[in-house]
Amino acid sequence: MSASSSVQYQHSLQPLNTFGIAATARAYLRVTKKEQLLGVYADGAWATLPKLVLGGGSNVLLTGDFDGLVLHLALEGKELIGGDDRHHFVRASAGENWHAFVQWTVGQGIGGLENLSLIPGTVGAAPIQNIGAYGLEIKDVFHSATVFDPVSGETRVMDAAACRFGYRDSVFKQEGRHLIILDVTFALPKQWTPNLRYAELAAEPGMAEAPTPQQVADAVIAIRRRKLPDPAVIGNAGSFFKNPVVPGAQCAALLARFPNLVHHAQPDGSEKLAAGWLIDQCGWKGKSLGAAGVYPQQALVLVNNGGATGAEVVALAQAIQADVQARYGVLLEPEPVFI
Repeated sequence: MSASSSVQYQHSLQPLNTFGIAATARAYLRVTKKEQLLGVYADGAWATLPKLVLGGGSNVLLTGDFDGLVLHLALEGKELIGGDDRHHFVRASAGENWHAFVQWTVGQGIGGLENLSLIPGTVGAAPIQNIGAYGLEIKDVFHSATVFDPVSGETRVMDAAACRFGYRDSVFKQEGRHLIILDVTFALPKQWTPNLRYAELAAEPGMAEAPTPQQVADAVIAIRRRKLPDPAVIGNAGSFFKNPVVPGAQCAALLARFPNLVHHAQPDGSEKLAAGWLIDQCGWKGKSLGAAGVYPQQALVLVNNGGATGAEVVALAQAIQADVQARYGVLLEPEPVFI
């Protein structure tokens, strides 16, 4: 069966984005085999139509209907593929649910990903954003990714250096945004020790006495459930803004005016500010514009209170940005990709 025969038209994207924004795709294809993806790009009939590759929809904000072909990457499969003296190598297809994959690795007795438990989305999206939480980022455990390049028609493997990871950034958000991740291989430590650098995690029950990977995962899950809304209940895309990084001198000037400013020193002398604190201080926690709002328990999370449009979320985000910039001279940068 050809890829074209499985394409659906005027397909609702509302169930396919965690914000729960109502939008429609002109055409839609659920990709369960790599051959379907290759077939679309080899078929001249689709050449001129805009294409959007969608994973779990957890880091996108749909601002309107998509007048093109949505390729919903649903490739599945995960396996332990070997290792070296120091690492287990674990590979997962791009369409695997991220949290389920993390739980699977922990269930295999392999630690290393537990601090990233309960992050919504898919394995394929994780390197794009270089997702991170509780003292760990993807770049710390990344080995390689298999990618398809629609421009050249080639499939190749990229190592960590080629991915050029940064804070919530990678080559996949820059000049490599056209590349489609097919699978990801992680290098997880054989000599595992708990990563408890994040104070809130270290303070959880059971963390003081040689916790197992499963216990750390459970603690992370408990924290996230206390602080963050479940997208299945309240539409959201997790943290909406990046924590801004500013020069040390700018941070010092801000501290002179705002002594309680939350900041974290970086290795290069810069300072990372807490975007949630900045937003909270501007009075936005729990406030709404239309049906879009700021989550009452965490000012960094914007939510769909029911029936919000992408335009309402954008308007709320812009109002928050304007207030934070006016008060602190800092421009907040959104994490989700606006479509």
